[in-house]
Amino acid sequence: MRKDVIKSLIALKQSEIPFDVIERDIKLPTDRKKIITIPGVHRCGKSTLMEIAINTLVQSGVPRENILWLGFDDERLKSMASEELDEVIASYMEMFPDIPIKDVHIFFDEIQLIKDWEYFVLRVYKSYCKNIYVCGSNATMLSTELKSALRGYPLEYETYPLSFNEYCRFKGINTNSYLEQDRARLRTAFEMYNQESAFPEVVLTLSKSEQLKLLQGYFDTMLLKDLAEHYKVSNTSVVRYFVKRIMSNLTKPTSINALYKDIKSQGLKVGKDDLYLWANYICDIFLFVRIPRYSRSLMKEQNSLDKYYCIDNGLRGAVLIPHSSDNGKNLENTVFMQLNRTKLSSDKISYYQGAGECDFVFQRNDSVIQLIQATWDMTGENTREREIGGILEASLATRCDNLFIVAKDEESVITREGKQINVIPAWKWLLQDN
Repeated sequence: MRKDVIKSLIALKQSEIPFDVIERDIKLPTDRKKIITIPGVHRCGKSTLMEIAINTLVQSGVPRENILWLGFDDERLKSMASEELDEVIASYMEMFPDIPIKDVHIFFDEIQLIKDWEYFVLRVYKSYCKNIYVCGSNATMLSTELKSALRGYPLEYETYPLSFNEYCRFKGINTNSYLEQDRARLRTAFEMYNQESAFPEVVLTLSKSEQLKLLQGYFDTMLLKDLAEHYKVSNTSVVRYFVKRIMSNLTKPTSINALYKDIKSQGLKVGKDDLYLWANYICDIFLFVRIPRYSRSLMKEQNSLDKYYCIDNGLRGAVLIPHSSDNGKNLENTVFMQLNRTKLSSDKISYYQGAGECDFVFQRNDSVIQLIQATWDMTGENTREREIGGILEASLATRCDNLFIVAKDEESVITREGKQINVIPAWKWLLQDN
């Protein structure tokens, strides 16, 4: 009986090939002979990346019959035990007895719903098939835990909400035109991108009220399932307040100790150690990414206050009441997310703070290769001097002369103290190859 269900699900997915999906900038490899895992925040398009990979395979000549996709969120499969997962391979082989299993591309969606699934995947990989793709929800498939469960075999492709280039593709906006009217559309699109959500489903939803409901639903899922359920945290009302306080402090160094005192002053009960754990959890589930203060001393860096950046501006806006002054915070968050999205595994992002400040210190291996300020408006003299002074101070401290200021509109070159600072409009910076 269950084999019939499995066969029907495999056949149904094969019948949908090629999938009607919008391309993403990130591409999953189709010939690496590794277990490919796709971690990322809830609803960022992980399953879609697998569908895009299948389209690529079929376009290259792989028959659709060689695709085995199974989603374990089907209620008829939820009662499966790990020792019964062999039925998946057996069912496929009964459907296609002439296709060697080594030539099959296997896609498992939400397989983490089956306890001890990783032993099955490892056995299939070692004994039968080298083309395995795995993705699922954060509640039980966190990136850090996947590496441990699969014992170093997986090749990881972390996924994020849409980049600005992808956002324009979803909106049908040409990013390669030199026509002024298209450039004007890009400027307008950037302002929308900077304040709205970049989650694919939300971008394709026209109703503002529906967008808000989706985002609030995402947030509740991250909070109640990805965090509270996964880590067995029962104090969800305090967790919610804690996350909102981190969100409201976006772009600023955040003291967990200060948050502890604030929460205690509200009459809420929580241990300080719990808050430090929660700070780790909210990054593990991809709700936030944090960066340290730049220092040549590893000890000083580890003892510094971290800055927290939110995975999505629109999500933050749906949780908090947005203010007009948030344009600058949103821009800094947008710039960080692009840096984080495009960095190499050996790269590191931190912030500089001395007498002045510089938003981002970008290191590759042991060298600082770029300094970046993000500012919404540089027309005010005080703001202009503060941004220039901060990046020049950071340049002296890090010995880096590759200096950028990303602003809303301005494009110019500023020469100070024998150094050149490139000021570039945010929309243009987001579209260049970083």
